[in-house]
Amino acid sequence: MADNWLMAVLLAGSCLAAAGCGVLLLWALPPHRARPVAVPSPGPEQAVFLFDGEALVDATAPARAVLAMLPDAGPPLPRLLAHLRRRLPGIDAALARLPAEGEVEVAADGDEPVALHAQWRDGVVRLTLSGDPGGPRTITLDHVSHQLIERELAELRTTVEQAPLLVWRQAADGAVTWANRAYLLLAAERDVEAEVLTWPLPRLFEAPPTEAMAGTSARRRTRVRTGVEGRMRWFDLHSLPLGSELLCFGLPADSAVQAESALREFVQTLSKTFAHLPVGLAVFDRRRELMLFNPALAELTALSPEFLSARPSLAAFLDGLRDKRRIPEPRDYRSWRERITALEEAAASGHHEETWTLPSGQTYRVTGRPHPDGAVAFLIEDISAEITLARRFRAEIETAQAVLDTLDEAVAVFSPSGVLVLTNDAYARLWGTDPGRSLGQIGIAEAERCWQAMARPTPAWAAARRFVATPGLRPPETGEAELLDGRRLRMRLSGLAGGSTLASFRTLQAPAAGQGVPAGGASRRARA
Repeated sequence: MADNWLMAVLLAGSCLAAAGCGVLLLWALPPHRARPVAVPSPGPEQAVFLFDGEALVDATAPARAVLAMLPDAGPPLPRLLAHLRRRLPGIDAALARLPAEGEVEVAADGDEPVALHAQWRDGVVRLTLSGDPGGPRTITLDHVSHQLIERELAELRTTVEQAPLLVWRQAADGAVTWANRAYLLLAAERDVEAEVLTWPLPRLFEAPPTEAMAGTSARRRTRVRTGVEGRMRWFDLHSLPLGSELLCFGLPADSAVQAESALREFVQTLSKTFAHLPVGLAVFDRRRELMLFNPALAELTALSPEFLSARPSLAAFLDGLRDKRRIPEPRDYRSWRERITALEEAAASGHHEETWTLPSGQTYRVTGRPHPDGAVAFLIEDISAEITLARRFRAEIETAQAVLDTLDEAVAVFSPSGVLVLTNDAYARLWGTDPGRSLGQIGIAEAERCWQAMARPTPAWAAARRFVATPGLRPPETGEAELLDGRRLRMRLSGLAGGSTLASFRTLQAPAAGQGVPAGGASRRARA
């Protein structure tokens, strides 16, 4: 019994010791980590291709993965070789020796070493692609990280392939080494006679500028002819160096070219229209530099087209006008500058108009108008003939008025609408009123009331009102009336050209002593 108890105690002690050792061992172990995934490169399953001519006979899974990454243009062998030429410059020479030697190998060292082993067996070529010429190696990568890298790589490939712009890479000699789907579609559209695109891919554009090959980015616009009908498509090309190659982008520019062409045609149409205008046009941009003018401006300002084409500033333009004596002569330079500043501010804020009387006797009308985006347009018009005609017309009116004022007979002219437009001094003396001093219009009704106030009632005044209101040419009518001072008055109404009416009044006897009518002053007013 004692022996059994002793065995039980020893067994329990052994279990406790084992449990303690287990706890210590678990505590000493590092925390649990994700199990690493070994990605062979190339590993036991290498990228092996078997070709019969350009046709792919068989390939391992890594080899098919490599082909899936390449642009889908042409048979598999040209596509693979176009990709390998970027990494293995001597691959063409080595494959040329393959039928004679039966087996060749090409390798390239660097940050990403690669090697190709080729074998020839009765016309069948076996290509083995390795990632390290020194032998196989294993890249240890976390499983989650590997999945993220694969997903990001797939998204980047899809993005580049679905991009609506052309993306391609080309070597220093201009050979296209890689292209996206948009480039391949454009190449197929241009070469419509070719059934299948083959490597090397056709070069759609001319060689890039020398500055791009020298190590700096470059930009230019060019066009390419596509399709059977030879449609021209425009692209904005951007090139930048990327190692020993160039990374190129082609942005469609058809809409921009069409917009620029439409704008150019519109400007040409406006220029042709402005070229025949007798009014000088000068448009200054927001920096107050001359951006548009017409030939009439050069003729009116006497400024040379070379000076105007150099886009002078507004200040230089006005100084040139001053030198050519095409502005009113200022009393001093300070007042001239203040006037020009006021002219510019008024033109920029709204419609502004000035009349310039030049030292040569010419008269210019200068109009300033604001334009969008802070621009200002000035119109310069020679109104010398208009001013001369107005002055001559005014002189003739004054001469005719002076002639009427010398007559003893009172004269009044009514317009076709019955408005009093012209009287003489004898009319003012007879009726004691001067219509020229009135601010409002005087019609036949107001004139009739004035006449009736100075004369005895008679049917002649109503007859006069009806005669003035009758349009067209009318035979003359006469009538008599008696003034309040006892004088007899003879009135004659005559129709004039254009529907106007001439009313003349003549007294038949002198007024009695002490019954004169006060004079109303001379009338020198003509109403329009």
